[in-house]
Amino acid sequence: MRLPLLALLARGPAHGYELKQDLEQTLGSAYPQPNVGQIYVTLGRLEKQGLIEGEDVEQSSRPNKKVYHLTDAGREALRAWFEEPEDEPRVRDEFFMKLALAPQTGLADQIALINRQRRQYLNTMRQLSKLAGAEDRDNRIAHLLIEGAMLHLQADLDWLERCQEELEELE
Repeated sequence: MRLPLLALLARGPAHGYELKQDLEQTLGSAYPQPNVGQIYVTLGRLEKQGLIEGEDVEQSSRPNKKVYHLTDAGREALRAWFEEPEDEPRVRDEFFMKLALAPQTGLADQIALINRQRRQYLNTMRQLSKLAGAEDRDNRIAHLLIEGAMLHLQADLDWLERCQEELEELE
């Protein structure tokens, strides 16, 4: 959450609730939305790290609000984030760990595990399809997020099929 908040603050100063709204508007409903409390806790940490600075702004009919802006150190951290490619291979996959260890425990059948996981992926794909239909057509970022998730799920389904074929050959 820290670097996406820095990215939003690169556009200009904002308070926590504005940042939450910006995230929701940019990413759409398919992306898990943080609660405003999580955002304010993260902003506090970023401020302590010197990546942002906050300034209290008086409001006449409401409590004061704190508006945050990016510091030079925050801008540099953001540049470094954008420069660094993501390297998250899925070799530490929780499902695969279950699949690999199930025969040793005698508590779960591998094919049953695959079938359960397949149903989960298909249900998630249906939910994403509904979200895609409900999402604002002009929000290309949200649609790309949904499309990416659907493509990952399809690859996961193909991989489950491959696992099942391999395991059935071993029987």
